Amino acid sequence: MFDTVLVANRGEIAVRVIRSLQDMGIRSVAVYSDADGDAKHVREAHTAVRIGPAEASESYLSIPAIVQAALDTGAQAVHPGYGFLAENAAFARACVDAGIVFIGPPASAIDAMGDKIRAKATVSAAGVPVVPGKSDVDIPKGGYAAAAEEVGFPLLLKPSAGGGGKGMRLVTKAADLADAIESARREAKGSFGDDTLLMERFVTTPRHIEIQVLADAHGNVIHLGERECSLQRRHQKIIEEAPSVLLDEETRARMGASAVEAARSCGYVGAGTVEFIMSAKTPDEYFFMEMNTRLQVEHPVTELVTGLDLVEWQVKIAAGEHLSVTQQDVRFTGHAVEARVYAEDPSRGFIPTGGTVLAVHEPAGDGVRVDSWMTEGAVIGSNYDPMLAKIIAWGPDRASALHRLDLALADTALLGVGTNIMFLRGLLGDDEVRAGKLDTELVERRLSTLVSAEVPTEFFVAAALNKLLALRPKGSIVDPWDVPSGWRLGSAGGVTFRLKSGDAEAVVRVEGTPEDALVTVDGGTPERFSARLESDLLEIRHLGGFHRYRYATADRALWLARDGWCLALAEQENLLTAQGVSAGSGPVKSPMPGTVLVVKVAKGDVVSAGTPLLVVEAMKMEHTITAPVDGLVSELHVQAGQQVAMDENLALVTPQENSK
Repeated sequence: MFDTVLVANRGEIAVRVIRSLQDMGIRSVAVYSDADGDAKHVREAHTAVRIGPAEASESYLSIPAIVQAALDTGAQAVHPGYGFLAENAAFARACVDAGIVFIGPPASAIDAMGDKIRAKATVSAAGVPVVPGKSDVDIPKGGYAAAAEEVGFPLLLKPSAGGGGKGMRLVTKAADLADAIESARREAKGSFGDDTLLMERFVTTPRHIEIQVLADAHGNVIHLGERECSLQRRHQKIIEEAPSVLLDEETRARMGASAVEAARSCGYVGAGTVEFIMSAKTPDEYFFMEMNTRLQVEHPVTELVTGLDLVEWQVKIAAGEHLSVTQQDVRFTGHAVEARVYAEDPSRGFIPTGGTVLAVHEPAGDGVRVDSWMTEGAVIGSNYDPMLAKIIAWGPDRASALHRLDLALADTALLGVGTNIMFLRGLLGDDEVRAGKLDTELVERRLSTLVSAEVPTEFFVAAALNKLLALRPKGSIVDPWDVPSGWRLGSAGGVTFRLKSGDAEAVVRVEGTPEDALVTVDGGTPERFSARLESDLLEIRHLGGFHRYRYATADRALWLARDGWCLALAEQENLLTAQGVSAGSGPVKSPMPGTVLVVKVAKGDVVSAGTPLLVVEAMKMEHTITAPVDGLVSELHVQAGQQVAMDENLALVTPQENSK
């Protein structure tokens, strides 16, 4: 067995791998970029090595830097986690050439399965059913339109390299094909360094089912059952579970056997996942999509229902051990569900958010597991994937697992960063989800009922009372004239707060003291509340009941968290029109921190509302920013390649009657 293993990754997966290594008595080595010097995986490893600046291409994607770090620290093996270099055959070869064991499949298997075109041909030859489609390899130059007609609409464009939904585009009609190809190629090239595409028939009411496999170097291959990953947004999974309610025992056995054959067909060694797609209307028919030659984000649900540590088995197999578990030994107990917590705003199209984590509270309890890299002070920027944590729950049946997961999400608070937690709770409570009627289009279909920019009135009340508490003078001797009661001669007076959270606003008037306050919101009926601080909690009582909020302050904003809500509330700024911007103009701001990839217009261009102006990339996702009004591009402040901050001014579109 290895003495020292280097973990060539960051975030929650690095933390998770390090903990299994520690349980095995193996010394762990972390690597980090300048953005991660004080990150959780760095703190938890036995030792850590800086490998470069924040830019991933110069750090976590630098093969020479990581190999050198392994050599310098005496690591006998490298665990790649997922993402970055995990499915990079050149990295696997570089490790082997340096005398270091790559904890993953051989480079030949990565090559065979990493290219989706080759992968389909390889598994098809082994008798595994595949989705009909075409690729750059067999489509002549200029022949994409004809090939698309042959495949039929709707169709899915997919990069041949990579995964995670990057570069994937659903095309429903011929008129959208050219733009979709251009966008898919650009994102694929930026994410994987390869813009080769394939188009596949889009299966209607599709369900995404994947099979976990384990294979040793001695010819033994088994599967560990399936995971249902149909709840997705932008082709990226957000909630996964094991087992799937769709499969019966006969279909599960057939799919498992197909996954084993797919692994055998490429000489696979280690832990891997074979992904299938099937229609909810014909659950006995399935098609191979791709094989992920690494550990999956959602592997914890398999661990919880099988009782096996997949990272431990990856390390044992890489060390040359035989699989001691046979297919007959695999037992499935209960049900497990995982939710991915992202730094994103579902009400604004899931655009990435960011910021500094001010405080963290993560759930615990029977059947609850948290894989996370969140710590107080962690900075969530635009350099890396926006996933912050995974909350996983196990129960003896599906209903109890879903219930435990919902309670765990309600008990999760990440102050300082906007997240998708309330969206996840809404999705878990959806009637179709509860009934197991899933498909990959469900989130899009139900989106209007799952996202909301609404802020509960109670949060505005809590924010106003918290501000009143903060204004209270400190010390044992209090001058009554310093008490912020709004008192004036002849009346009780009051204090008025104009508060804003996102696009929601409220005017809150408070009369009295925090312990006995009469509160009026937006001129409504006054109601009586009381507030007190208890450690890191703000307790608000009303009508005999109470809510407790976790709270933190930074940059003049108050963050409040309760039951999965986590909101920033601040005093409103002056609402007068900004200097230099005429009435009716359409200022264009960046909705998130990121990099300008493409500028599609020039100063002086006449545009219509909805015309694409720029493409901004953040956390591996592209976002097209459009003109807010008809008019003239009177200002353009950025160029391609420029870094921008959230809400930074990018351009100004002025209605033509105002531009004279």
